[in-house]
Amino acid sequence: MTVTIYDVAREAGVSMATVSRVVNNNPNVKPQTRKKVYEAIERLGYRPNAVARGLASKKTTTVGVVIPDIANALYAEVARGIEDIANMYHYNIILTNSDKRQEKEIRVINTLLEKQVDGLLFMGGAVTDEHIQAFKTSNVPIVLCATKDENGNIPSVDIDHEAAAFDAVNQLISEGHESIAMISGTLEDPANGYARFQGYKRALETAGLPYREEYVRIGNYKYESGIEAMQYFLELPTRPTAVFSATDEMAIGAIHCIQDNGLNVPEDVSVISVDNSRASSMVRPTLTTVAQRCTTSGRSRCGC
Repeated sequence: MTVTIYDVAREAGVSMATVSRVVNNNPNVKPQTRKKVYEAIERLGYRPNAVARGLASKKTTTVGVVIPDIANALYAEVARGIEDIANMYHYNIILTNSDKRQEKEIRVINTLLEKQVDGLLFMGGAVTDEHIQAFKTSNVPIVLCATKDENGNIPSVDIDHEAAAFDAVNQLISEGHESIAMISGTLEDPANGYARFQGYKRALETAGLPYREEYVRIGNYKYESGIEAMQYFLELPTRPTAVFSATDEMAIGAIHCIQDNGLNVPEDVSVISVDNSRASSMVRPTLTTVAQRCTTSGRSRCGC
C-alpha cells in the first residue's frame, strides 16, 4: 500500500504539519525532530506526492521544453544545457519532440500547459497565429528559442542566423571559391532555414557572385537529406567547388557523399556549416563550422 504523510507522522510520533515542514525544508523544525522524521521516511520508504504539493503551492517545479528532434545532436546539446540549469534551481524538465510539425507543436504545447508546468521553452519552426493562441491560454512564462514571434510580443533568445551564414559563406569566398552551393533548411523555418538562406545570398551579392537556383537544395536537417542534396550537386554539369550547409548534420551527410563518390574534402569540394555540434569534430576531415556554443546557449535560454 502507498505510504502517506499520516503514516510517517504516526511512525515519528509527530504531527502531519511537522512532517510537511520537514519535507518542504521549512527551517522552523528542531534538528532532533527533523532527524526523527527523516528516519521514519527512510524506514517506510515514503515519497512526497508531487501532485499534491503542486496543488498546495501552485508550483510543480517543472519546465516544459518543446524541441524538434532529440536525435539531432544540436538540440540534444541545447537540451542538456537547459537541464543543467533547471537542476541547479531544483527544477525538472518535461521534454517533448515536435518534429517541426505545426499540428504536433500545438498539441504538445497544450499538453505541457495542462500538466501545469511553471514555464515553457519552445524551439520550433515559424510561430503562427495558432501558436500565439495556444500561448495566450497560459499564465506561465514562455520563451522562444531558435525562432521568434514576428510581432515581438513573446521573449526569445537566439543567435543572428543570417550573420552566421554570411560569415560562413564569406570564409569560402576568402579561400577563392566562386561556385558555392547551399543545402538549406525549409524556408518556412525563420531561423535555420530562411535567415541562413538570406545570409548565403547576401554573401554572394556582396562579393559580386551570381546566385544560381540550381545551386540551392532544400533539406530537412537530417543526415540523409545532406547526402541527397550533395549527390544532386555532384551530378550537375558544372559542380560547385564548395558547399554551405545550414546545419552540421546535413553537412556531414554531404561530406560522406563526396567521399563515397571517390572525391576528397576539401581538395575537390569544400564544406562549411553552422552549429558547431559535437558531431562536427567526429567526422574526418573535421567539419569547419560556425560556433553556436549549444550547451551554453541552452543554459542561457533556460535562465530567461
